[in-house]
Amino acid sequence: MALPLMQKATAVWLVENTTLTFRQIADFCGLHELEVNGIADGEVAQGIKGFDPMVNRQLTAEEIRRGEADPSYRLRLYHNPAAEGEAKRKGPRYTPLSKRQDRPAAIAWLVKFHPELSDGQIAKLVGTTKPTIQSIRDRSHWNIANVAPVDPVALGLCKQGELDAAVAKAVRKNTADGVMSDAERMRLVSTEQSLTMEPEPRLPSGISGLENFTLGGGRKEERQSPQAAKADAESLFNLPADDEDD
Repeated sequence: MALPLMQKATAVWLVENTTLTFRQIADFCGLHELEVNGIADGEVAQGIKGFDPMVNRQLTAEEIRRGEADPSYRLRLYHNPAAEGEAKRKGPRYTPLSKRQDRPAAIAWLVKFHPELSDGQIAKLVGTTKPTIQSIRDRSHWNIANVAPVDPVALGLCKQGELDAAVAKAVRKNTADGVMSDAERMRLVSTEQSLTMEPEPRLPSGISGLENFTLGGGRKEERQSPQAAKADAESLFNLPADDEDD
């Protein structure tokens, strides 16, 4: 449901200038009923000046009269034809100034750990341009020496759900186009699928008859017993003493 601009200020005006119930005002402004009750008691939104929703053509006087006459009536936001399509605007998202310096690190992370993403998908996730992405790919960015890959979700440039959706879409497209290799498909299987897959064949840890062979192909020398090894050591270090000069 669409909400009006300046929800609390609108709620303050409706509380002060109408006889609408707290529930009606809360539903229209996207607030909790107890919060609207606190506005009426002067405990919430202190110092906030009321905002007339009729001045900004968000609510009509006739709609307010309907609500006052029927406490169960839910107010509807005034439909503005000029606002249609605003929510579906395409192109890179707006990035706050405080986070724009983190975009190269986020691009480097996406390029490194999600090579299946296209430049257009990265541009939408991070809010950047394709030339910037290309400069990170070919390491021609002016500050590439100080760019370290950082997860864009940790930087607050996108949400985890948006990243997962973009990766899933890229995987489906690459699989349909035959771009992905079998190794990449195996790497991208889900957890449920991996649990049902057969284990990979491994070399046996021990085979009879090979314990006496070395990696080079030759046979190992027979191991000496501890007593024989001790005897050899004693014979090595207990050398016969030289005859003393008369």
